[in-house]
Order: sequence, then C-alpha cells, then structure tokens
Amino acid sequence: MALKLKETVVFEEIEDGNFKLDVRGYGCPHVQIYTEKALKKIDSGKVLTVVFDNPSSGESITYLCTASGDDLFVRNEESGTFTWSIRKAA
Repeated sequence: MALKLKETVVFEEIEDGNFKLDVRGYGCPHVQIYTEKALKKIDSGKVLTVVFDNPSSGESITYLCTASGDDLFVRNEESGTFTWSIRKAA
C-alpha cells in the first residue's frame, strides 16, 4: 500500500520584489497560516503570489487580506488550482 505524503511548502523569491508561496496539498488553516507567515517576511509594496488547491482556503486568505489591509489584486483559478497575488500594505 502506498502512502501519499503532502507536498512541501515552497516559499521563494521568483524575481526582485516578487515572491511565490506554493501550498498545494494543504487545507485550512494551514494555507492561511503559511500565507500570513510569508507576508510577514516580505517588505511593504512587495508581491506574494499564493498557489493553493483547497477552495475553502480562499475565504481565509480574503479575510486575512481584509484584516491586514493587504491588496488582493489577482484571483485566478485553473483546473482546481488557485493562483492569487497579494501586494503587502505599508
């Protein structure tokens, strides 16, 4: 019997001032927690692109951005994978 393990969380700078957080394979509340931690690591005005595949995590990310004042300016979904971009507030 094969045991399927969750993917590893990947947080990386993809180009100057733009970061990517890949949390596919994780559900709530992990996606929100990792997103919040990643946002704390980047400077104001920088962009974090979050890639996730748990639809209910979108509500948590939206709430997080609303509460913190961060700008959730891109929301794409393709084949069950969500790619959202957040600009960190000042």
